[in-house]
Amino acid sequence: MDKALYLAMTGAVQNNRAQSVHANNLANIGTTGFRADFAQARAMQVFGPTVPSRAYALTEQSGTRFDTGALNATGQSLDVAINGSGMFAVQTADGGEAYTREGDLSIDVDGTLRNGNGFVVAGEDGPLVLPPSETVSIGVDGTVSIRPVGQGPETLVEVGRIKRVNPDADSLTKGPDGLFRLRDGTQAAVDATVRVASGVLETSNVNAVQEMVQILSLARQFEVQVKLMQATETNDEAAARLLQG
Repeated sequence: MDKALYLAMTGAVQNNRAQSVHANNLANIGTTGFRADFAQARAMQVFGPTVPSRAYALTEQSGTRFDTGALNATGQSLDVAINGSGMFAVQTADGGEAYTREGDLSIDVDGTLRNGNGFVVAGEDGPLVLPPSETVSIGVDGTVSIRPVGQGPETLVEVGRIKRVNPDADSLTKGPDGLFRLRDGTQAAVDATVRVASGVLETSNVNAVQEMVQILSLARQFEVQVKLMQATETNDEAAARLLQG
């Protein structure tokens, strides 16, 4: 009885964890450049001081979908997206470097270029800090140009270039902050072939219908596991009564 109860219990727990992965995907359907996560389950033996006679269900966040989302035109000069494969580099709070597809940029009071989550946009030569300007434009190669305050439209000054990278998907790991990092802890090299589209934003690659189907399927599986635990308890009580008789 304990084996059936153990299996049902671990199955219910792992179903609940898988639900959180798909619920997070669905919650970020409107997040710019978001990449959906996968969840898979497998059997895992329990090893201990005795023979491994138990196996439980284990849900893993096995990977991330890297297919691109749609590009929606906004007309805003600071809205940018990667056109094709690649990522923008950003500076994290601890001074490290991470990568994202999020391109809803803004300029803070200090002139620092940040994305929608507040991370500093990394340039090829360091963080991008812009002097006071009339207009800002971003080229297909990530070049950030400004028209200084008081200057005519014919005056453009290049202040830096956004760092674009294109690491292999297998070398990346996704953190709790939604940013990607290289598994070995190093920094990706600049890839000059990565192209930037200006005046557009990339949608998430979450498929709402697929996520809802997965959530409903996991909910049904959870109900089955709970019913199995209840049936196991009923059988255990019946067996106890027989032994008492």
